[in-house]
Amino acid sequence: MSERPNRRGFASRPGDAESWIKAPDASSPRATDTAGFTARLTIDITPALRGRIKIVAFQRGVTVADMLRDLFAREFPADPGESS
Repeated sequence: MSERPNRRGFASRPGDAESWIKAPDASSPRATDTAGFTARLTIDITPALRGRIKIVAFQRGVTVADMLRDLFAREFPADPGESS
Protein backbone atom coordinates (compact mmCIF):
# COMPACT_ATOMS: atom_id res chain seq x y z
CA MET A 1 0.00 0.00 0.00
CA SER A 2 1.32 3.41 -0.88
CA GLU A 3 0.97 6.27 1.55
CA ARG A 4 -0.72 9.47 0.40
CA PRO A 5 1.52 12.52 0.44
CA ASN A 6 0.52 15.19 2.93
CA ARG A 7 -0.45 18.07 0.70
CA ARG A 8 -2.69 21.04 1.12
CA GLY A 9 -5.59 20.78 -1.33
CA PHE A 10 -7.95 23.29 -2.88
CA ALA A 11 -10.57 22.99 -0.15
CA SER A 12 -8.28 22.55 2.84
CA ARG A 13 -9.05 24.61 5.90
CA PRO A 14 -6.50 26.78 7.66
CA GLY A 15 -5.37 25.96 11.18
CA ASP A 16 -5.77 29.55 12.43
CA ALA A 17 -8.77 31.25 10.86
CA GLU A 18 -7.94 34.76 12.12
CA SER A 19 -4.48 34.85 10.54
CA TRP A 20 -5.86 33.20 7.39
CA ILE A 21 -8.49 35.95 7.01
CA LYS A 22 -5.89 38.71 7.41
CA ALA A 23 -3.19 37.06 5.28
CA PRO A 24 -2.42 38.57 1.88
CA ASP A 25 -3.42 36.60 -1.19
CA ALA A 26 -0.08 36.22 -2.97
CA SER A 27 -1.76 34.97 -6.14
CA SER A 28 -4.04 37.99 -6.44
CA PRO A 29 -3.27 40.17 -9.47
CA ARG A 30 -5.02 43.11 -7.78
CA ALA A 31 -2.74 43.76 -4.82
CA THR A 32 -2.99 47.52 -5.27
CA ASP A 33 -5.13 48.73 -2.37
CA THR A 34 -3.62 50.57 0.60
CA ALA A 35 -3.35 47.43 2.71
CA GLY A 36 -1.23 45.77 0.00
CA PHE A 37 -3.64 42.92 -0.71
CA THR A 38 -7.26 42.12 -1.45
CA ALA A 39 -9.69 39.61 0.00
CA ARG A 40 -11.92 37.28 -1.98
CA LEU A 41 -15.68 37.26 -1.34
CA THR A 42 -17.91 34.45 -2.54
CA ILE A 43 -21.70 34.75 -2.63
CA ASP A 44 -24.48 32.59 -4.02
CA ILE A 45 -26.79 34.26 -6.53
CA THR A 46 -29.31 32.98 -9.04
CA PRO A 47 -28.21 32.35 -12.60
CA ALA A 48 -30.66 35.05 -13.74
CA LEU A 49 -29.11 37.68 -11.44
CA ARG A 50 -25.62 36.65 -12.53
CA GLY A 51 -26.68 37.13 -16.14
CA ARG A 52 -28.12 40.60 -15.45
CA ILE A 53 -24.94 41.64 -13.64
CA LYS A 54 -22.76 40.44 -16.52
CA ILE A 55 -24.90 42.27 -19.10
CA VAL A 56 -24.75 45.56 -17.18
CA ALA A 57 -20.99 45.26 -16.72
CA PHE A 58 -20.57 44.59 -20.44
CA GLN A 59 -22.77 47.57 -21.35
CA ARG A 60 -20.67 49.80 -19.07
CA GLY A 61 -17.44 48.46 -20.52
CA VAL A 62 -16.08 47.23 -17.19
CA THR A 63 -15.45 43.86 -15.61
CA VAL A 64 -17.99 42.40 -13.21
CA ALA A 65 -15.36 42.46 -10.46
CA ASP A 66 -14.55 46.16 -10.98
CA MET A 67 -18.23 47.08 -11.12
CA LEU A 68 -19.01 45.20 -7.91
CA ARG A 69 -15.95 46.63 -6.11
CA ASP A 70 -17.19 50.14 -6.98
CA LEU A 71 -20.70 49.23 -5.82
CA PHE A 72 -19.42 47.90 -2.48
CA ALA A 73 -17.19 50.96 -2.01
CA ARG A 74 -20.21 53.25 -2.54
CA GLU A 75 -22.53 51.23 -0.32
CA PHE A 76 -19.99 50.63 2.45
CA PRO A 77 -17.73 53.68 2.65
CA ALA A 78 -14.70 53.47 4.90
CA ASP A 79 -15.19 54.95 8.35
CA PRO A 80 -12.55 57.69 8.73
CA GLY A 81 -11.71 56.46 12.25
CA GLU A 82 -11.43 52.80 11.25
CA SER A 83 -8.32 51.20 9.78
CA SER A 84 -8.94 49.01 6.72
